[in-house]
Formats: sequence, structure tokens, C-alpha cells
Amino acid sequence: MVPGLKVLLFLSLHLLQGVKSSMVHLNNNGYEGVVIAINPSVPEDDRLIQSIKEMVTQASTYLFEASKGRFYFRNVSILVPMTWKSKYEYLTPKQESYDKADVIVAEPYLKYGDDPYTLQYGQCGDRGQYIHFTPNFLLTDNLPLYGPRGRVFVHEWAHLRWGVFDEYNTDRPFYMSGKNKIEATRCSTGISGRNVVHECQGGSCITRQCRRDAKTGLHEPKCTFIPNKSQAARDSIMFMQSLDSVVEFCTEKTHNTEAPNLQNKMCNRKSTWDVIKESADFQNASPMTGTKIPPPPTFSLLKTKQRVVCLVLDKSGSMNSGNPVTRLTQMNQAAELYLIQIIEKESLVGMVTFDSTATIQNNLIRMVNESSHLEISAKLPQEAGGGTSICSGLREGLKAITSSNQRTSGSEIVLLTDGEDDQISSCFEEVKHSGAIIHTIALGPSAAKELETLSTMTGGLRFYSSEDINGLIDAFSGISSRSGDISQQALQLESKALNITGKGLVKGTVLVDSTVGNDTFFVVTWMTQKPEIILQDPKGNKYTTSDFRDDKLNIRSVRLRIPGIAETGTWTYSLLNKNARSQLLTVTVTTRTRSPTTLPVIATAHMSHKTAQYPSPMIVYARVSQGFLPVLGANVTAFIEAEDGHRVTLELWDNGAGADTLKNDGIYSRYFTDFHGNGRYSLKVNAQARKNTTKLNLKQPNKSLYITGYIENDQIVMNPPKPEVPDATGAPVEDFSRLTSGGSFTVSGAPPGGNHAHVFPPSKVTDLEAEFKGSHIHLTWTAPGKVLDRGRASSEIKSMAICSQDSDPIPSTYRQEDHESA
Repeated sequence: MVPGLKVLLFLSLHLLQGVKSSMVHLNNNGYEGVVIAINPSVPEDDRLIQSIKEMVTQASTYLFEASKGRFYFRNVSILVPMTWKSKYEYLTPKQESYDKADVIVAEPYLKYGDDPYTLQYGQCGDRGQYIHFTPNFLLTDNLPLYGPRGRVFVHEWAHLRWGVFDEYNTDRPFYMSGKNKIEATRCSTGISGRNVVHECQGGSCITRQCRRDAKTGLHEPKCTFIPNKSQAARDSIMFMQSLDSVVEFCTEKTHNTEAPNLQNKMCNRKSTWDVIKESADFQNASPMTGTKIPPPPTFSLLKTKQRVVCLVLDKSGSMNSGNPVTRLTQMNQAAELYLIQIIEKESLVGMVTFDSTATIQNNLIRMVNESSHLEISAKLPQEAGGGTSICSGLREGLKAITSSNQRTSGSEIVLLTDGEDDQISSCFEEVKHSGAIIHTIALGPSAAKELETLSTMTGGLRFYSSEDINGLIDAFSGISSRSGDISQQALQLESKALNITGKGLVKGTVLVDSTVGNDTFFVVTWMTQKPEIILQDPKGNKYTTSDFRDDKLNIRSVRLRIPGIAETGTWTYSLLNKNARSQLLTVTVTTRTRSPTTLPVIATAHMSHKTAQYPSPMIVYARVSQGFLPVLGANVTAFIEAEDGHRVTLELWDNGAGADTLKNDGIYSRYFTDFHGNGRYSLKVNAQARKNTTKLNLKQPNKSLYITGYIENDQIVMNPPKPEVPDATGAPVEDFSRLTSGGSFTVSGAPPGGNHAHVFPPSKVTDLEAEFKGSHIHLTWTAPGKVLDRGRASSEIKSMAICSQDSDPIPSTYRQEDHESA
């Protein structure tokens, strides 16, 4: 049992460090396990590999200096796509995958530009999701625009690893300082330069001094800060890493607390270096004495392999519980849907069932057609009985993989169980050594508490489902492709439970947008008797119950696969309960992209942490995007369910207030405080377009600054103007609907349920804006809630006086942008 305890102690130090399952760790000052993954759509080009190596090598030395001898990059894995030709130097990945990469190399969507950026939307000090470099950025000379690529990488690494923010602000490039002087938004103020307007017309350009805007008191909108090429200032990397002299982060002594930038807003005006000093990395690393230059990083080249998955399914006696539908039947319904509708073609899939012992039902079978799916689903267990030995199931799952001449390292096991097992830790070390990735599905409140440990230690996903088939289907649907090839990924359009009265009729609609429609399935399940089904496509073509295929396993479900590409538009369905008693029906609709070149809208969701200690609040995050671009103006709703069955519905917002870091970045957020006891909670999110208001945003935040020019030898040398981007709010997005599972999280120390308002205060106002309106100043802000961002605060600002420059009070008005939950 000791090895298991060691693992649990190790995990307890890491569970609260963010959600994305990065493999990066710090070992004696060197970062190990960094993964840089190339998107499958990127054409093969050896120059990319070379450029990545040069960038990281350069970054390692720069990072070492910037961190005062504390950090460097020791080893980095470069993951190339399966579509690239095989080479002898390409190794097989272990747990490295595109979806867990720290850096991704991919073309931008809609060719909006090559700015390097970090997907970062947590609170101050929270780790980001990934860094995005485009192939064009890596292969062309960007030196005048961003500075050396290694320096750019360190700028983005600080976003990703330490959760610091940019010290510039392109929306507010100037501000009025406390000394009543117009300053460029920067850190530190020691960076010198000139504020100018550079205008070009008909091939000739002029540069002039900036005029003052009478309305704002600041410089005119066209004004730009041009830095001197030669500087004395050594900071800051989060402002302008391109300057030769800049080799440090802003410290408490040099930090500009007045600048209206995101670092000050998000980090309570702390310097970037102070935030870095609070990180676990800094706490665990002392400067390397006597070392001026760190050893160069080593690189491993890995090639993505075909997906290998083994289902390990519980058929112990407790799976017989449930009336009229048992847990065993529900598991079979969800597993069959996974095999037929979710798993990618050409994947290798096997199955093991277990109770007190385990049996390999199928070694690995390649998913090439319908008969492949049927060969496995035909072996789904029909009877339940016996005890629960999870380790036996895992061992046979690993054996099923190796018996098919595949390596366990990098392969995946989907483990589903509802039972307790006090021996589960006995195989922790064995599983960890195998290199397999374990995704866990806990069914019901009694499932072994150590399941999450298996997922966390192997980089797998974790799900919880109560006694309902929808939760199981959502869990299986969440275990999709990890390759970065969006055309392989199954998307959920609908997942709905409908309680229908005896002889009752219900109707519903499902929206199929023009980016999807390939491999589209409608699935209906029931509790006691098959309903009468009518499904109609947007052109009026009808499908009835006889068109839906009955399941041969008697697991109370029917399925219809739409031939070819499903019609774009609104599909309608009606379900008639022929039984005299009410029963629960479910409708599930899955689909894939219309073509490999079509990028659909996708939604992903997760909680800010996988574990919570009450009364620490959690944050729900949902990202809605098309390609890499944020989708704005969607209706996004989170559904959270506790073990006791209590359900919470939360509308998520992208308003830049409360839990939301940035307005209009396609990240919809909300505080979650409605805890109902300890244990597992599940998260599910629905995202829908809002008629005529949902749009793409072509602006990416958290990126390296595009330098407009430099002053060199007292001459202004302008860089080429930044490529014009269409309207920042972008093109309209057609109507869509997406559902996604955000997995599960665990809560401890919480009371059984009820009102927690006294525990959580109103959230901080972070978006106060002032604007002159004649002789008045017009103030706007998002009103905080009574409980963080929920409800209405009991007292609000009603009046204030603002002093003008000569200390005479100016009348003021105020307006709140009220955001309340229903």
C-alpha cells in the first residue's frame, strides 16, 4: 500500500495547479516534459523542426538570465502529425498528445495574422492553456516586429506557466499619470521613446507630434509610442521583449502601478516578478550558483500514432441496481453509442469486463466499418454479479493491448465502475509504469474514491454520472480524439432527458448548421416501452420508428444514421409515449464536420480546479471558438450536478467582470458557489448562437506586442504596418448548438447544502470606466452580485464627487450594467 500512498501524497501537491494536463515539471532548475505539437493540417516541412529547436535553445538562455539563474529548458518533445512521413529519428509518444501540448504550431483561422499568443483566461497566477505559433511566424524573419523568437517564447511562457499578463494595452495606449503627465502604457516607465503620429498617403509619409484630444485630455487616437532602439532600461519582458536591453521582468521597484494594463487589473497592481515569485516553480528553485549559461536543451522527435483504446467495464453485482433500467443496461447503451458514434475510424479498440475477476472480451479491432463496431458491442455484458476488482480489469486491459502487438505507453483505457474497491491503490505503480492513459467514469455515489487518482496520475479525463443515462452518454462523448484533427471529432448537438406522461407527446428541435452534418446519428432510449418516433428534416422529409434500427442487445435504444450529409437547418422530432405510465426518454444527436477542410464551432468546458476545499469558490469556464477564433455573443449555460442529485443551472458570461478575465474573448465564465455537500460533481455546458448577434472576434489577447517602429540614431524607422484585420467583431456566425461535458470535480469540507451567501462576498468591480458627457463624467461598471457575481449586492454607489484639475468638484452621473442570474 505504500506506493499508492506515495502517489497520493505527490498528487495532493499538484491537483490544485490548474486544469490542463500539462506534463511539464521542474527538476533541478530545468523544465522537463515540454511538448510542442504540430497540427495535422500543417504540411510537412523540416524547416519547422529546425526553427523550433533554435527558438527553444535561444529561449532557454534568455529565460535563465530573466529568472536570475533559476529556470531553463532541459528537454522538449516535438510532436509531428501522423500524416508526415516516418523517419528513423521519430519515436513513439508516451503520454504526449496534441490536446495536452504546451505549444501548438498551426495555421491561423481566416488568415487573421501571425501574432504569437497564449490562450490564458484564468485569474492572476493561474496557468494558461497553450501557446500558439503559426508556421509563418516560425519560418519568416520577424525580428523587427517582435524581436528574436527565443525572447518571444519567454514572453509567452510567462503567460502560460506563471499566469502573468501583458503590460501594454493597445486599446488604451496612453494614460494620465498621477503627476498630471501623459504617459505611454508600459512597464517600466524607464523605457524611453517618442509619441508621434506617422501618416502615409500616396507613397509619401510624414511623422509629426501628437495633438492633445480635448475630450479625453490624452493624445489623439492616431498617436503611437515609438521606443528608442537603444535603451538603459532592463525591464520588462511582458511589455517589449524585443528591446536589446530588456532582460528582466518588472519588479516591485520598477513596476508601473498606474498603467491601465491587464497585469495591474488582474493582479492587484503587483509586478510580474512578484507574481512569479509566488509560483510553485519559484518556491522550489534556488539560483544556480557558478553557472552563467545553462546546458542546451535536448529534443525528442515524436510521431503521433494511431489511437488505441480499451474499454474496461464493470459488471459486478451492484451494476444490477436500478429500476426499471439497470446500471448495466445504461452502461451498455452509452458504450455502444461510443463505439458506433464517437470513436474515430481506423482506431484500434478492445474491451474487457470485470467483477471480482476480469475477462478480455475482445483484443484490439480496427474500426473500419459497421461490422467492426458490432463485433465489440455484441460482447457487451448481459448479466451482472460478483465483487469489484478494478486492478484485475486494468491488468487485463493492458494485456489486451499488448496481446495485439501494441504498446501500452500512450494507449488509452476507459474505466467505468460503480463499485468500491479498497485494493485499487495496489496497482497504481504498475499502471503508472505502463504509460497508459486512464480515463475514469464513476457511476453513482459509491464508486471508488481513488478513481480520480488514476486519471490524474496518467493524464486522463475524469467523469461522474449519477443514475441517469444522459450523464453516461455525455461522459463517453467527452472522450474524443486527442490528435488535433477536428474532422475526426464527434460533436454533440443534443443530449436531452424527457419525462413523458402516459400516452403523452413531446416535440423538440435540433439545429444542424452548415459546418457539420457528416456521420449524423439520432438516438432515442427509453425506460419501459419504445415510443413512437417521427423525425423530420428541414426539407420536410420524414423518418419514422421503422427507420430507426433496433438494438440487438435489448438495451432499450434505437438509432438512425442520416444517409450522406444531414440537411442544414432545423430538424424536428416528436416522441409519443405509448405506455399508460410516464417514462423517461432521452434524445442524443451526434455529428462530425461536413468536410476535412471545414472548421466547425466547438465548445469546451472545465472547472478552474479539479478539487475544491470549501469555502474556496470554483470558476466554470466554457470556451466557444471556430478555428482559433473566439465566438462572441453566444448563449452559454452550465449544468452542475452534485452526488445528492442537486442540480444548478448557471448562465455563463463573457463580460470581463466577476470571474471573467477579458470581455469578448470567447471565454464564458462564472463563479460556482452553490455547493451541496462533499463528493463528486459533474459539469455539462450548452452553447447556442443568439440570432443575428453571434460573431467571430479576430483579436487575440495575451500576445507579444507588434512593434510599429523604433527610433535609431534619432531617426524614426517604421516597420511595415500590421496587416489589416477585418472588423474586430468579425463575420457573423450562423445559428448553432453544441453540448459538451466538462468532466467531474471533487469537493471536500462543504456543508450538506443550503445558503452560503455569508461565506462569499460580492465580487470586485474591475471594469470601471469614466467618460466625459458635457459637464458631467459618465461612469459605467458591471454591478457585482450579492454572492460574488450572483444576485444583486445589497448596497451600491449612489453618488460621488470627482475633482477637476483645479480641485473644483465636477457633477457626476453613474450607470450600472446590471448582470444578474435569473
